[in-house]
Amino acid sequence: MSVIRSSSRLPAKREAITLTTADGFDLVGELALPADSEPEATLILLHPLPTHGGMMDSHVYRKAAWRLPALANIAVLRFNTRGTESQQGKSEGEFDDAVAERFDVAAAVEFAEFRDLPNVWIVGWSFGTDLALKYGREPGVEGVILLSPPLRYTTEDELRAWAEEDRSVVALIPEHDDYLQPPEAKERFAAVPHAEVVPVDNGKHLWVGQAETVLDEIVARVAPRRSPLPTTWDGPMEKGDTSAYKNQTVAAYGGFLPKPE
Repeated sequence: MSVIRSSSRLPAKREAITLTTADGFDLVGELALPADSEPEATLILLHPLPTHGGMMDSHVYRKAAWRLPALANIAVLRFNTRGTESQQGKSEGEFDDAVAERFDVAAAVEFAEFRDLPNVWIVGWSFGTDLALKYGREPGVEGVILLSPPLRYTTEDELRAWAEEDRSVVALIPEHDDYLQPPEAKERFAAVPHAEVVPVDNGKHLWVGQAETVLDEIVARVAPRRSPLPTTWDGPMEKGDTSAYKNQTVAAYGGFLPKPE
């Protein structure tokens, strides 16, 4: 048995993919599947704000793709939204303030449907939570999990629309978030009576040092029999390449939103 460290990459079938949007742009992505079995669930990951460092390689999402196929039998689909660049490459198009990004979300959901991926959940982080809330009510999506939702681009009507949906809404709210802390989050999400608001002690917007906590909370919802995640692994394991982010820039940790006024 070996301890699973921060840079550990566990076995998976990893495939570079291209998502083509309805308005004609190609988006860079990756699908990570369990190495030797069919997945039990699927995560579509929507990353933080690209104009401030968010991308498909942001640390929580990188670790999800490196660990969850092996530890939880979960398929992980991550991609760069339009105009976003990371170590994996740059997607076509330009950032559009959460407007044209609706085509990006739809392209990811359609890809999951085309590949017959099961039990599809959307996970959004920061800016990605706004995309999930605005555009995640797609056929076949079981629910959304929101990491550090700022509710910056989501209108009140868009939030209330989830009250009419028979889908799970889970919001992980860091205790020390810069934009939306647990007391206010409970007030805002009261518009969706079935929403589960989960305060995370000592958490911050970028989840530095708490990726494992986030992954455990995600797995507890989408594949509960695989929770809690093990901290050791009895099998092949390699050190993932994080050299592009070795200076621990904001980009490596997921980006941020402009400071609230």
